[in-house]
Amino acid sequence: MNTAYPARLAAALLLALLGPTAHAANVDQNAIVASQTDGSEWLSHGRTYEEQRYSPLQQINAANVANLGLAWSIDLENNRGLEATPLYHDGVLYASLSWSRAIAVDVASGKVLWTFDPQLARDKARDACCDAVNRGVALWNGKVFIGTLDGRLIALDARTGQPLWSQQTTDNSKPYTITGAPRVVKGKVIIGNGGAEYGVRGYFSAYDAETGKMAWRFYTVPGDPGKPYEHPELAEAARTWKGDSYWKGGGGGTAWDGMAYDPELDLLYVGTGNGSPWNRELRSPGGGDNLYLSSILAVHPDSGRLAWHYQVTPGDSWDFTATQQLTLATLKIDGKPRKVIMQAPKNGFFYVLDRESGKLLSAEKFGKVTWAERIDLATGRPVEAPGVRYEDKPIVMWPSPFGAHNWHSMSFNPDTGLVYIPYQEIPGVYRNEGKDFVRRKAFNTGAGFADATDIPQSVVSGALLAWDPVKQKEAWRVPRATYWNGGTLSTAGNLVFQGTSTGNLEAYSADKGEKLWSFAAQTGLVAAPMSYSYRGEQYVAIMAGWGGVAPLIGGEAAKAPGVGNISRLLVFKLGGSASLAPLAQKPLAEHTRIPHPGNASAADIDQGKALYATYCSVCHGVGAKSGGLIPDLRMTDDGRRAMFQQIVREGALRPLGMPAFADSLEPAQVEQIKAYVMNREYEDYQAARQASASPSKP
Repeated sequence: MNTAYPARLAAALLLALLGPTAHAANVDQNAIVASQTDGSEWLSHGRTYEEQRYSPLQQINAANVANLGLAWSIDLENNRGLEATPLYHDGVLYASLSWSRAIAVDVASGKVLWTFDPQLARDKARDACCDAVNRGVALWNGKVFIGTLDGRLIALDARTGQPLWSQQTTDNSKPYTITGAPRVVKGKVIIGNGGAEYGVRGYFSAYDAETGKMAWRFYTVPGDPGKPYEHPELAEAARTWKGDSYWKGGGGGTAWDGMAYDPELDLLYVGTGNGSPWNRELRSPGGGDNLYLSSILAVHPDSGRLAWHYQVTPGDSWDFTATQQLTLATLKIDGKPRKVIMQAPKNGFFYVLDRESGKLLSAEKFGKVTWAERIDLATGRPVEAPGVRYEDKPIVMWPSPFGAHNWHSMSFNPDTGLVYIPYQEIPGVYRNEGKDFVRRKAFNTGAGFADATDIPQSVVSGALLAWDPVKQKEAWRVPRATYWNGGTLSTAGNLVFQGTSTGNLEAYSADKGEKLWSFAAQTGLVAAPMSYSYRGEQYVAIMAGWGGVAPLIGGEAAKAPGVGNISRLLVFKLGGSASLAPLAQKPLAEHTRIPHPGNASAADIDQGKALYATYCSVCHGVGAKSGGLIPDLRMTDDGRRAMFQQIVREGALRPLGMPAFADSLEPAQVEQIKAYVMNREYEDYQAARQASASPSKP
């Protein structure tokens, strides 16, 4: 007797009785290519393989966007940042949440059809530089793919959210993480990873979408020179590294975000990240370009073999990743159409390259840049400013490790010919740790990261920047008082949308930058909006939720927007009349404790400061000043302060995402961190008293 059919029938009946389910996502390469002209669906991370984040829909346009209103919204159980762009197919939105969870939402009812939780060990957040976030899922042939913080690639049934296969793509004994969205090309799921700050070796891999079997892997930096190279390209790379121990620190070069694909050229483009440690002086004594750090790689998707490469920042010493969005377009250059790839990476230059050959066509500063004077078009290399390698003395320069542009998506509008960049301006401070450098189970930058005490709000800013990639000049800009604003969406309706760190989703005319519409989301927005069409109506959707590395580490500057995390999916249409519930009045927190300096010596406090910066600041904020997403340790109640050892060393709060540090910190060192935090509380208390006692100046 064949038992398979009755079982399938029973499953189908059960699904029918349970109510609406996600439709089988019949997405393949032809569908993704066809979506270039049909804007009704959003099938890949950047909508199409070109990653332009441009919607050809124009029902919502500059003339009527003032009538845009909330159609519906869902509050989500999510207390960390939301960075994903939802995908849309056949009546269903698919997205990811923090802690690598995935959801499917029926757009007709606004009902969550299913949620998938990979059951992460929450202390894995210790290995994540930049929050327990996830930037999205991929769709292919009835499956939803998601990468997890602990390095798994999981295929889910698009109808039910049930796992179909799972592959551990990383050595989970090492501090690898995945936060980026997979892409699917020719039936292969492409996924990279992160962790360069913690000492890993970067690579990206291709897995068969149906079986989960690995097809190939491309290592971005060479490994142990005493062993055979995994693929021929690493022999070329090895010649650009110096010393005999670079590989012991991992090397870095993690491919944690930007990818694109050209079906006509059959080339997959992948951006790579910073070195490990940041400081080349320590990573590769004697210099060298250190391929393939901070590079754009073009590879053949069938074999994983390299077609060409362009190194954006040779010998990177500043965390200037080239993992930022890669966008394909056809531009008229010197009177002729050119197939190009464009990038606005962290280093502050806007690059236009021929995407068939990798030839650099142009590169100009799109913001404040002091580390290099220009890009030499003859060599493709930056002309560095004197002293920027900080071998001999500390420097202050622009951009910072936050970048002139980070992961927040830009968009390209072929109608206006402009690129819309979430620009930010933040100075960076670098110091050569030299012989004092010690590798730890923590940030290993070698660039004086532990020196940071605060990021004043007065020194940071942002902008929505419209950039002409042909003229290589600014077309217009909308200044922002703060940084870490969201990604952009441009449309055929002469619109560009952006969410802000201050909690608004805004629409501007794409040609002139005139503000046309705004919606108060009650939370900071860092993700990019998307657009789709359902039953003849155009919608705009965005994952709203303040988070990411800036609200964790950014201190006072990150608190400046004055928003917290309220995680939501917001969906808008013309004439939408839904509304958000008014925010409940937060009771004023009474801080009745009168701080005291404690009995610790100045030496212990100084040591506690260094340890805090190394192990704690990435989550709890530089200078012991939380950015508002994670508890401010200065305000820790007496009960938890009494349990400081149990929390920090033993992991008493591990289920909440607070890892244990018994493998890195001795009890005396934990006491030094506690002494530093208490001293910061006392200093800030005294400063506030003095400020309140001082007469105001006229």
